Amino acid sequence: MPTGSHADSPLAKARRVVVKVGSALLVEAGTGRVNRAWLETLIEDLLRLRQRGQQVILVSSGAIALGRRQLSLGKGPLRLEESQAAAAVGQIRLAHAYKEMLESRQVTVAQVLLTLEDSERRRRYLNARATLETLLALGALPVINENDTVATAEIRYGDNDRLAARVAQMAGADCLVLLSDVDGLYTADPHRDPAAQFIEVVPKITPEIEAMGGRSASEVGSGGMTTKLLAARIAVAAGCHMCIAAGHPLHPVRRLEEGARCTWFLPDATPVAARKQWIAGTLRPAGALTIDHGALRALFAGRSLLPAGVTGARGQFERGDTVSVLTPEGTEVARGIIGYSDADAAKIIGRQSAEIPDILGFRGRDELIHRDDLVLLHASAT
Repeated sequence: MPTGSHADSPLAKARRVVVKVGSALLVEAGTGRVNRAWLETLIEDLLRLRQRGQQVILVSSGAIALGRRQLSLGKGPLRLEESQAAAAVGQIRLAHAYKEMLESRQVTVAQVLLTLEDSERRRRYLNARATLETLLALGALPVINENDTVATAEIRYGDNDRLAARVAQMAGADCLVLLSDVDGLYTADPHRDPAAQFIEVVPKITPEIEAMGGRSASEVGSGGMTTKLLAARIAVAAGCHMCIAAGHPLHPVRRLEEGARCTWFLPDATPVAARKQWIAGTLRPAGALTIDHGALRALFAGRSLLPAGVTGARGQFERGDTVSVLTPEGTEVARGIIGYSDADAAKIIGRQSAEIPDILGFRGRDELIHRDDLVLLHASAT
């Protein structure tokens, strides 16, 4: 049973951590300003994770809450166009606060604006994933928010919880922390039912667990326990541990490591294993690549599939589609997510990776299929 107090907890063991902060934590309810004293302690917590070698992504709400004060929009529900205007104003203030606090500690901060659509449309998903991977590799700390100035349903339903889960899925994160106005999941809404019982660990999300979702009691936040349970379903399916924890106290992430109460949702597999299960389960691969015996041996040695080892391609596919990998005899030996369209793949198969920029006129990835995007269907090479 994982708890934040153990060195082997999901948070301590994670290679890549996503932390989500809601508006109710970041924005002072009375003033509508950034809660800088609290935010300073969160930043210190995140940098502590980085200092011990963990990669960190922050998903942050707050733009609309900050902007509505600046535009004197008052309290109560906002029309869609008012929400978008508030987001446009508030996003600048939110980004400035993060830039000021992180760069004063010699950490480069990057702003990434996404919508749920960016995580569900293949090409946009791949572009966003590549951007996050590059930022993390270069040592930056990505701060992600919904692109509220163009979003529609996302604003109305307050889905930054689900966006955070999609980001965790996209980034292959091991751990997702949702900092909330409650300290975890209860059998009923604790704001309304004093007899509600706390649940420490959820090994599987059942209909009974889903029925425990309630509404947010926050004045400035728009998410609730229901959206957090939806986020948990996405996260655990991607092989990511997720916890719901109280965010209001100072140093909210450090408190988890010190044993603060929270609810953990447990995945059945690691992020890589979950991703490969999804690839292997593709019902209709979009196309197929035939490889030579040298490439076949390389795949079973744990390497990526390079253009030089491919002898033929068939089918119509786009970058990001799942394709079959065939032996010289035509047996399907693997499946993977292709890094090029069928038109571009046809031009570079059989060629060295160093030739790709000259052939295509742009520098793509060196591999046709990266080993992280490839699953073998047989135990050994023949």
